[in-house]
Amino acid sequence: MPVATAATVAALVEHIPVLDTVSAEHHARALEWLASTDDVFRRVPPATPAPHLVGYVAVVDPASRRLLLVDHRRSGLWLPAGGHVEPGEDPADTVRREVREELGLEADFLLPRPVLLTWTSTTGPDSHVDVSLWYVLRADPAAPLTWDGRELRGVRWWTPHEVATAAAGATEPHLQRFVRALAATDVLTGGAGT
Repeated sequence: MPVATAATVAALVEHIPVLDTVSAEHHARALEWLASTDDVFRRVPPATPAPHLVGYVAVVDPASRRLLLVDHRRSGLWLPAGGHVEPGEDPADTVRREVREELGLEADFLLPRPVLLTWTSTTGPDSHVDVSLWYVLRADPAAPLTWDGRELRGVRWWTPHEVATAAAGATEPHLQRFVRALAATDVLTGGAGT
């Protein structure tokens, strides 16, 4: 298994579509950061170094056009499953590990690369910047989930409309942008994706 570096992550970032001015700003910040350091993987929880990489696991069901979100205990938000990229770990391997740990699922990638990159300041006493790569996986809503009750308060399938109309502060701040990024692909319309 190849070891991920700041340079390999930068190459991945360069293939993520730029959707809007926010995306353009996040891409520019991330690429500048990745070019300035090799210290991009979280070594000491919760925030060393800051910023650091996160792999989001956006689980979708193309047939029902729904997205699986988790009610995350620490953040108090509904967001995709996911976690911090370990030193040298390929972000796709982070996604595989996290979907197994948090939801009891095996990764079934709908798209080979992330569809969104976000640069987000977290909240709370240990606030820091997460640079998140949003991957898209497929799952059947009827399949049993074994979710991690230590980290999560619950899980639920959401429609794009429910995401769009969620109360302010209830979901991950870039979730609506992710739904727009996902709409730019054809995975929710039965296609194979881009």
